[in-house]
Amino acid sequence: MAALICGSLAFDTIMTFEGRFAEQILPEQLHILNVSFLVPTLRRDFGGCAGNIAYGLKLLGGDPRPMAMLGADGGEYLARLQQLGIDTRFVGQAGDTYTAQAMIMTDRDNNQITAFHPGAMMQAHRNRIPQDAGVQVGIIAPDGREAMLQHAAEFVAAGIPFVFDPGQGLPMFNGDELRRFIGQASWIAVNDYEGKMLCDRTGWTLAEMSRQVRGLVVTLGAEGCEVWEQGERTEVAPVKPAQVVDPTGCGDAWRGGLLYGLEKGWPLVRCAQLGNRLGALKIAQRGPQNYTLDFTPD
Repeated sequence: MAALICGSLAFDTIMTFEGRFAEQILPEQLHILNVSFLVPTLRRDFGGCAGNIAYGLKLLGGDPRPMAMLGADGGEYLARLQQLGIDTRFVGQAGDTYTAQAMIMTDRDNNQITAFHPGAMMQAHRNRIPQDAGVQVGIIAPDGREAMLQHAAEFVAAGIPFVFDPGQGLPMFNGDELRRFIGQASWIAVNDYEGKMLCDRTGWTLAEMSRQVRGLVVTLGAEGCEVWEQGERTEVAPVKPAQVVDPTGCGDAWRGGLLYGLEKGWPLVRCAQLGNRLGALKIAQRGPQNYTLDFTPD
């Protein structure tokens, strides 16, 4: 079974600040904010939601098919996906712009400040989901605004159930648009902050939203996650990582586990348990696509 992953492919420039952001930013001076952070370590990784989710799903033995746009500088990323054995038939390339770029700075408490240049991602609507896509499940991850709206409608037209995972793209949509996404989706995946924003913009509680889809999951970082089904909440315990090194891409790793379970037809709680386990592996390694499995998913 294959999963179509609509989202971004990006190069991540990841920096580590050895202090705490909270100690460098004076709340009473926010109106004249001017700060600089010394970052002794810097590296460049392959990232983007679609790439990170596809990496996790492939590790588990799934069949990910990312749908995303690369820029003129994306040849290296395309070659990497192919070397990993990931199907790239739905990856496009725009020759007049850069591949999306994320500049991520993490402090000693794992707080993050991110600057994101969308680049080719803003042309992701050029990729279209065909009626004969040959997939059993999909996900709408953060992407260009037009692409997210279009791909949700195309999933419905093709009869493909999908996860609505708005992530950092959630603020781009108003209440009516978000309610339409929920009406189209089969599952919803958000973190706790996004869940609160989704409730605020739609006017619906998590329980109410969960009655409109097959299931809704709220990830809670180190506290595990909540699974909502038909208005009922189930707490799913976290998996303790071997060490906490880098949170970049943890949510995407979790979603790789979710899609693997959905491909297999597992109950949503079991999918969430696998997601927690994969997130714990990821946070113990630097970069979003550098971890390996130490277990058999089935």
